[in-house]
Order: sequence, then structure tokens, then C-alpha cells
Amino acid sequence: MPIYEYRCGGCGRKVSILTLRVSETVDATCDRCGSHDLTRLMSRFAMPRSDDARLDALTSDDAIGGLDESDPAGMARWMRKMGRELGEDGGDDFDAMVDGIESDGDAGDSGGGEDDL
Repeated sequence: MPIYEYRCGGCGRKVSILTLRVSETVDATCDRCGSHDLTRLMSRFAMPRSDDARLDALTSDDAIGGLDESDPAGMARWMRKMGRELGEDGGDDFDAMVDGIESDGDAGDSGGGEDDL
């Protein structure tokens, strides 16, 4: 069932109207002022993408072309974006690590480098 959005010419409010069929003629009124002067708006919509398509978008040259691996704040932003895009929650440990990287660039270093041998 489609939901159409309209702008009321009387009060300027956005009105959403549920219809049973796409071909149905909508003769609706504004909930707020009762006006019949409604102008149909272009609605936003979502297109589902596969996990592979999301990963391809995140790792494309456009997405990581400007990424500077020596910029901790930029890496943290990219890591957060990747987590949001994949729809996965990294948990409190992930958030704390990214916050640390973003704030000083050293929180992601767990020791264990060559100097510690």
C-alpha cells in the first residue's frame, strides 16, 4: 500500500495519506486545517542493497580515495561509517577504541610493537 505525501496550500503542513492502490484517486483533506488544496510531494524511498554491494561501495576508490591512514580522526570516521553501513553494532569496546583513535591517535595501539620485544 503506497503512502503519498502532500503539502497543504492552506497551512503549509506536510500530510501523509495511505492509499489501497497506486491507481486510486486521492481526495483528501489536511488533518490540521481541513483544506483540500494539497500538492503531491516527491517522497524519499529506500532500495535494499546486498552486503556485497555495501562492501563494494565502502571500499571503492571514491569512498577511500581521500582516506589518509596517518589521520586518526579520518580513520575513525571511516570506521564508524563502515559500521553504520553494515548495520552492525561493534559494541562498547569498538566505540571506546574509535573514540580513543579519534581523540589522540594512540588508543588503538595495544603495545606489542617491535620495541616491546
